[in-house]
Formats: sequence, structure tokens, C-alpha cells
Amino acid sequence: MGVADMQSNGNGNEGFSFRSCVFRRKQVDSHRVSSHSGGQTQQLAKILSVVDIIAIGVGATIGAGVYILVGTVAREQTGPALTVSFFIAGIAAALSAFCYAELVCRCPSAGSAYHYTYICIGEGAAWLVGWALILEYTIGGSAIARGLTPNLALFFGGQDNLPSYLARHSIPGLGIVVDPCAAVLILVVTLLLCIGIKESSFAQTVVTTVNVFGLLFIIIVGGYLAFKTEWIGYELPSGYFPFGVNGMLAGSAVVFFSFIGFDVVASTAEEVKNPQRDLPLGIGVALSICCILYMLVSVVIVGLVPYYALDPDTPISSAFASHGMQWAVYIITTGAVTALCASLMGSLLPQPRMFMAMARDGLLPSFFSDISERTQVPVKSTVIIGILAAALAFVMDVSQLAGMVSVGTLLAFTSVAVSVLILRYVPPNEVPLHPSLQQLIDSPSLQFNSDSQEIAYQNPKGSLSNYDLSQHLLDNIGTSIGCTLLPKHMAQGEQNEQKRRKIAAWNIALVCVGVFVLASAASVENIPSILRFTLCTVGGAIFLCSLIVLACLAQDNARHSFGHSGGFVCPFVPFLPVACILVNTYLLVNLGAGTWFRVSIWLLIGALVYLFYGRTHSSLKNAVYVPTAHAEEIYRTSSDLLA
Repeated sequence: MGVADMQSNGNGNEGFSFRSCVFRRKQVDSHRVSSHSGGQTQQLAKILSVVDIIAIGVGATIGAGVYILVGTVAREQTGPALTVSFFIAGIAAALSAFCYAELVCRCPSAGSAYHYTYICIGEGAAWLVGWALILEYTIGGSAIARGLTPNLALFFGGQDNLPSYLARHSIPGLGIVVDPCAAVLILVVTLLLCIGIKESSFAQTVVTTVNVFGLLFIIIVGGYLAFKTEWIGYELPSGYFPFGVNGMLAGSAVVFFSFIGFDVVASTAEEVKNPQRDLPLGIGVALSICCILYMLVSVVIVGLVPYYALDPDTPISSAFASHGMQWAVYIITTGAVTALCASLMGSLLPQPRMFMAMARDGLLPSFFSDISERTQVPVKSTVIIGILAAALAFVMDVSQLAGMVSVGTLLAFTSVAVSVLILRYVPPNEVPLHPSLQQLIDSPSLQFNSDSQEIAYQNPKGSLSNYDLSQHLLDNIGTSIGCTLLPKHMAQGEQNEQKRRKIAAWNIALVCVGVFVLASAASVENIPSILRFTLCTVGGAIFLCSLIVLACLAQDNARHSFGHSGGFVCPFVPFLPVACILVNTYLLVNLGAGTWFRVSIWLLIGALVYLFYGRTHSSLKNAVYVPTAHAEEIYRTSSDLLA
């Protein structure tokens, strides 16, 4: 449908407004649009080094879960093969880490997965990912804070010995157990985050260092004890895989969530001194450290005692106590407490930056994008989020909502992998410009020479809407994969390129469809086996055929100049991102109906917020889309006029 058809819809194309909102994309340096429109986007201070990034990544990744998870997973799913499960989970997490590493170099701004999705996929998907991550950080931080209380109580001799103003109390008649200690801890961390990113990263480094030394104590001393007892945990008649390979793989799916801290690293991209070098290095080193520590701890613990004798609640402490080292409980508890503190900081650190990124784009009130001139952090957002998280931790046991945390993580991982495919095969070749540049866009010096490619931006009101103007460009110069009108005299090479982009776009979509059908059919057990087999076959066929087509297609040359160049490049495209999509979709499907029901309510609320606020306040509401090369000329002309 051409521009004339769209303009016939009366007053401004209401029939197409929602579609144009959902799929409109911002540019990598979206603050340029704001600066050229007369606004001024505040930037965060670039003061983080690679050491700070590694500390943030390790601290956010290694939570107290490792002190408990090893016992539960070893007893119920893996046995002595727990180490292999951690290794496989680490490889699966590395798939997403590779995708993050490329995007964080090309698009080093706050917002992490939300920011990348907005650039590569569109506003609707970006809002969905951002809204899900908000839920993840809020519930995750509250759950961690409530988990700190019983661990801190061990230093006082038990929860009964905690001071009354910190101890948990049950409200009669309501069945609510309030936790003042959890609320106070969140407020303390919030205050620390408000002081400045350098100060909070230093605190993160300190607690992470204590936690790592605690894990090293477990590895070294535990390894010595296991060596003295000749590794009795491995001398089992059932062998190394008592639950079979399926049990070991199931254990990998559980421990996979022990590796998801690098999204926090990506959220600090705007504050890193040298993002192209330091961010990929920080993500890689942090993930490697965590994987090695996890594997070594699991080797030692399942070697100290047989897997079936591990205490599911305190596996490491009980393993040491069984060898007469009760005093080690205090060292292990210190490690668990510092791990929880680091994880709490990791949960509260990225959320204000997510709010700030969404507010910059107009999807949330501008209040959230304010940055303190003194501390150079989004103090207002941090305070509001800290108060909300403290209130939630104070009145609600959020452990039953833990599954909802995984939805945000997996959605983010999936969208990042899809974004890498789009960036490689069909990178955005249009740039949104503010309507204030309309005169420059209309100036004769910036028009195409060819009559058939001439751009006319005129309507009775002076300028076309975002969707009209972008579609007008697409119809006349054929810059979109979805264009329906190609100039007859277009060079054969350009026509072939448009055809390649269209084939690539369709196959990226079909890969996602095939993965979803395959993962859903493989996970659902209460359907007839014939139907299940048929769906698996169809989904697998769509998935494999689309992947083969993508592998045979040439990648877009524009990928070399998209965003900031000179950083990390994800290897083995399209296979690595597609494998990431497959793993994360399978885990998403297996989260359970109850989790998805609760998440759906949250996503529905988010859809309403976007429909009634974000859609109409977006900074791209009246943006004009022009080809990238044309935009650079307009920016240069604008700068010359302002000089």
C-alpha cells in the first residue's frame, strides 16, 4: 500500500499508527535526535575500568545459590555429574554472552537488552523486554534481601537472637511475615548506589573479593579433606551418572540461572571508560571465573560425601561438619552473606538505568531520566526503586515468585540473539530525525538527483506523520525489506540486495517460529504422541531449513559500519545466535503454567502502560525516517548552521 492509500484514511493514518509504533526503531546514538531537536540528554559519567566491570559481573553472578544449589541438584538430578552440569550450563550461558558482547560494543548505552532490542527489532518488543526486566530486578532484589536475614541471624546464634527491630514478625490475622532486616538492607544498598557508581563498584569489589576467598577456602580446604578420605563421594556402585544423561541435562537447566549476571554488566555500558575493549573482556573474564569456581566447588563437595548424604539446605556446611570442622560454618556463612550482598547490589544497580533509558525514549516520564550533577547517577530513579523494593521485601515473601525472575532474563537473552541476526543480515538502514530538521530534509541540496527517487515531504499540515514519511521513503527508494515498489531503473545489484534482505528477514522470523514450535512440542507431555511427534517434525523442519538458508546467505555489508566499530564480533553467525535462541526458548517454555499466568498479568499491565502513555509520548512519535547516508549529510548541515 502506497502513501496515497495511507493518506486516504482521514486524519493522520489512525489505522496504521499502532503498527508504526510497535515497529519503529531508534538509532544507536539516540541522544543525537534529542540534541538536534533542542533538547539535552544527560550522560552518565565514564569512570568504570575493566576491574570494576569484572567485580560487578562476578558479584552479580555468584549469589548464595551456589551454597545451596549444589546440594539440591546433586541429590535429585545429577549425582557426582554435577560438575558436568555446571560446565554445560556455562557453555549455554556463553552463547548469550557472545551475543551481548557484540551488541554492547556497537551500542554502548544504558538499557542493555532493552536498548539493543529497540535499535534492531522495534519499540514494541523493546518495551516488552524492558518491562519484563523491571519485574526481574524488583523481585530478584527483594528475594535476595529476604534471604539475607536468616544468614545474618547465624552470626547472632539464630533468628530468635536477632534484635527485635530486625527480626521477622508475623502479623496476626493476615498471615503476613514482615522482614525489617530485608527492608533496611535494601535501603542501605540504595543509599550506596546514590553516592556514585565508582563508590558502589568499589563496595561491590570488596564484598565480591570476600565471597571469592570464601569459595577458595571451600575449594582448597575441602579438596585437602577429600584427598585425605580418598574422594569417597565418587566411589559409588551407581557410577558417575546415577540419574543418567537426562538427569545431568536437567541439572544443567537448573544451574543455568547461576550464570546470568552479565546482563548487569551490559547495563553499565554508558559508564565504562573504554567500552569497545573493556566490556567484552569484563563479560568474558567474569563468566570464566564464575564457571571455574562453580565447577571446582562442585568437584569438592560431591567428593567429600556421597551425593545422597548431602544436606539440601546447607550442603557445604554439613559436608565440612561431617569431617569435624564445625568452625568452618562461620567462614562459609560469611561467604554466603557477602555473595547475597553482591547479588543484591547487582539487582538494584541496573534497574534505575533501565528506567532512565526508557524515560530518555519517552516511554516513561522524564522524571526517571534525571541525573544528579554531583554524583552523576540517576538518583531519583534509584531512590524510588529502592523504596519500592524495600516495601516489597518488608511485607511479602517473594520466593514463590522466583520463577518470574527467569522470564525477564530469558526474554532478554532471546531478544539479544535475534538482534545479532538482524544486525548481521538486515541491519536498520534508516535513521529517525526530529521534525525540527524538516526544512533541511526538504532542501533542494539534499534531494536525490533521479526523478523517480525524488522525495517529496509535503502534506496539507506541513509534514507527514512518522509512518507516512518512512513508508514514502520506502516506496520511492526501496530501502526496506518490506518495500513493495522498486524503481524500474534501479541497478541490478541493488535489486539483488533488496531480495537478499527480504529472504534473510523471512528466514530469521521462520527460525524463531520453528524454534518455538519445536520447543513447545518437545516440552508438552499431556498431548497425544502422534500430534507431539508431528509438531516436533514440522517445527524442526522449519527451524533447520531456515537456518540452512541463513547460513548460505551473504551477510549485509552495512554491518561493518553499524553503530560503534572496532569492538568484539560474535563468531559462528548464524549458528551461535540460533543455538542461543533454541536454548532460551526451551527454558522459557518449561517455566510452568503458574509462572506464565503470573507473568502474563504483569505483561498485560505493561501493555496498558505502553498503550496509554509510552506509545503517545515516545520520542519517535513524530520522527522522520531517512536513509542513513542522507541523515549524516543532514546532521552535518545542521551542525554548520548552528555553528
